[in-house]
Amino acid sequence: MRFARGGLPAIGTMFLLAAGAFFMSWAAGAVMLFPLAIALWFYRDPDRTPPDDENAWVSPADGKVVEIIEGAVDPYAGKTTKIGIFMNGFDVHVNRFPADAAVEELRYVSGKRWFVIAPKSSDLNERLYVCANTAQGRTTVVQIAGIMARRIVCWADKGHTLARGERYGMIKLGSKVDVYLPEKVRPTVSLGDRVRAGESKIGVIEK
Repeated sequence: MRFARGGLPAIGTMFLLAAGAFFMSWAAGAVMLFPLAIALWFYRDPDRTPPDDENAWVSPADGKVVEIIEGAVDPYAGKTTKIGIFMNGFDVHVNRFPADAAVEELRYVSGKRWFVIAPKSSDLNERLYVCANTAQGRTTVVQIAGIMARRIVCWADKGHTLARGERYGMIKLGSKVDVYLPEKVRPTVSLGDRVRAGESKIGVIEK
């Protein structure tokens, strides 16, 4: 099993604490195995394979589709279809980019810690925007911190080129990811659908 690089310090710390506890007693060591197991589970980062369909845009996050808004207007991407994906504490929290793209802008906004399943969290919560240009037009992918989230991590930077399904960041604990599809990309998901980052098709390029 692969683990997210952002989680290696936490996993290492939990491992050392568990090892030290075992030197004290088997009971103490057994207790410390629980937080180690939680860290291993939370920071898991399984490999994902994008669909063979080259016209498919993939989900940026594991989770449940909680929002689909056609005609949404994004300051960078323009008129789009917005898809919101809620990630609970049990989902894989590594985020992947939905399409081949060149990153043109990153923008961080400090904010509240509202429940991310609420639509207003997209405008009120702490969030990080990745604005990128694709062959189909501009897209914005937004990492949104939830009420339990403690940190938004983004490994991409301005000028980076990202491949479809490539890891680009993660949000620690329950959170949400919004993706703004260009007009040339037709959404293929429905409210309530479960999706997997880098693997599930959320849109298809219209010829």
